[in-house]
Amino acid sequence: MINLSKAAVGEIKRLQLRRQKPEARIRLGVQPGGCADFYYTIDFGEAPKTGDRVYECGTISVVVDEQSLNYISELTLDYSEDLMGGGFRFHNPNAVENCGCGNSFRVAPEVATST
Repeated sequence: MINLSKAAVGEIKRLQLRRQKPEARIRLGVQPGGCADFYYTIDFGEAPKTGDRVYECGTISVVVDEQSLNYISELTLDYSEDLMGGGFRFHNPNAVENCGCGNSFRVAPEVATST
């Protein structure tokens, strides 16, 4: 399950309209690298591929590839603004450590080896 906060839904809708793609799906993923082993990816995606999981969060479709799902199941995507600007925030119960940037994380060894 992937969850979106009310603020994240609002920002995604704003971006969809700005890009003139009100039906665009959001693709969440994980890549190796960053300050703490893995970093999050977020983009407007195309149609789901074989093995992708699609979550319907109200009117927003969120697509996650099978491998990334092992690292971000139960993730809540939020959006907030502060003095440095706005951005998406990732609240990941699978992360045992987060980098100060908020976009990089480390998982427990048993999660990393289960993929």
